[in-house]
Amino acid sequence: MAEHTTPAAGRARPAVIIETSPTPNGNLHIGHLAGPFMGADVHARYLRTRGRPVVFSTGTDDSQTYVMASARRHGTTPERLAAVSHEEIGRTLRLAGISVDGYAPYDEKYKANVLRFLTDLHDADKLELRTVSFPYNERTGEFLVEGLVAGYCPVCVTESRGGVCEMCGHPNNFDELLSPWSTLNPEDPVVLREATVLVLPMERYRKELTDYYETHGDGLRPRTLAFLREALARPLPDFPVTYPISYGLPSPFPGTEGQRVNSWVEGIPAAMFCTAHAAAELGPERVGTDLWLPEREAEIIYFIGSDIVYFWGLTHMALLLAHDGRYALPERIISNEFYELENEKVSTTRGHVVYMDELLADFSRDAIRFHLTLTGPEHQRTNFSRDALTKVTERSLTAPWNRLANVLNALAATAGAELPVSAGGRLRARAVAERFVDAYEIAAYRPSSAADLVVSQLQRLGKDAARAADRPAADRAEALGDLFLELRAVLAGAAPILIDTAEQARQTGGWDGTLEPSAFEVASVRPFRVPPFGGAGGPQG
Repeated sequence: MAEHTTPAAGRARPAVIIETSPTPNGNLHIGHLAGPFMGADVHARYLRTRGRPVVFSTGTDDSQTYVMASARRHGTTPERLAAVSHEEIGRTLRLAGISVDGYAPYDEKYKANVLRFLTDLHDADKLELRTVSFPYNERTGEFLVEGLVAGYCPVCVTESRGGVCEMCGHPNNFDELLSPWSTLNPEDPVVLREATVLVLPMERYRKELTDYYETHGDGLRPRTLAFLREALARPLPDFPVTYPISYGLPSPFPGTEGQRVNSWVEGIPAAMFCTAHAAAELGPERVGTDLWLPEREAEIIYFIGSDIVYFWGLTHMALLLAHDGRYALPERIISNEFYELENEKVSTTRGHVVYMDELLADFSRDAIRFHLTLTGPEHQRTNFSRDALTKVTERSLTAPWNRLANVLNALAATAGAELPVSAGGRLRARAVAERFVDAYEIAAYRPSSAADLVVSQLQRLGKDAARAADRPAADRAEALGDLFLELRAVLAGAAPILIDTAEQARQTGGWDGTLEPSAFEVASVRPFRVPPFGGAGGPQG
């Protein structure tokens, strides 16, 4: 076994940021981006500005039954659909500026990693065979699970797919869906049929899960915390490890011949594989290796939709616990709610969807990122509309930014190479930087507050710039120095969101790539050209 080292004394802990692997049954839409992807990206970028080693990774969840179902609807194979979607998703991540350090492939190494993770559990007698009932389509001879079956949730009695209800978050394993029907053949009668599958007995891990959330509950968002309390107050159902279906990773375990691994079981070994892939891309000298081992002392953070907390917060946690301390547990789970489109749920099948490349025809990348961050569904459902994107970014960001840039660039043309800064200017710049830090730190992560802070500071600095412009040229040096220092603080704080504007500012000396409040304790500042903000017309930079 390779020798592993812990972070040296005084060295920052590596951060492992996990964005749950998207299902490759189509491209990412604006709802996907506004939720975990933007949340994870902004935090990863922030940590890099503070000098933290970061490994931010994702891949695609090719084994999902939703890939199988979508492929049948489109008259193609699951493998072909997954391959095309993988490329589309990767392109969208690049267009949106999602700064993953590695976009992992679904390949033979991935599959071997999943099976090794599960084989260790099987060999340690942590998995058990159970004979249970599943919905079954007699006409097609298929068991119906996950994306292949719909019905009514046994907890909240709303329409749900198999596995978990996206409305209340509770599971509906095996035959628990009420009045089930086939999603591909809704007119076919559905009966129940028994099958023997491999399961993880979740009740074994109730105490450890309860203890974990007693010490980690403070950092959870409200809906997630409420769901976990509800779920842990009732019996935890067995979690299916294998399914009697024809798509996915073949099960190698005795008694499950011909079955496939439940794609949701792949989540944790997939995250580990993605982390290792990204770490290799970055180079082990920068971030180390084997970051999921406890001795590496990495801070593991999940960014997920609140509808899948059951999997990532309970079943996946139990899979880690079942390895008896071999792997580290996550320290934070950051969940988000649904992002609606024109006050309706985003629906690819109904064509009620907006994609990133469509928006980039009319808006800059920074304008889109700003709006998604400002209006993102952190704690409750929020809404996207093109009209709001146009109005909000123009009124709150583009117009005030460019007014400020025009004034400062004009004043700087006649200013000296070095401008004095007042004690008040230093105090204000540091306070603004600290406020950004408060918004970005994971303990109370709220990137929407950072976006809102950009708006309020542009309004304030715009007024201060107008007053400075009214002063005689000989009497404005210190006021101008304060403005440039304070704008540096805003640029540093906005950089995880306004990525292209920040890069332009870096090139003109307006930002040095860090967000460190103590850096604003200076006696003077050099003026710099403030880049214009492009609200429309495609990505900047």
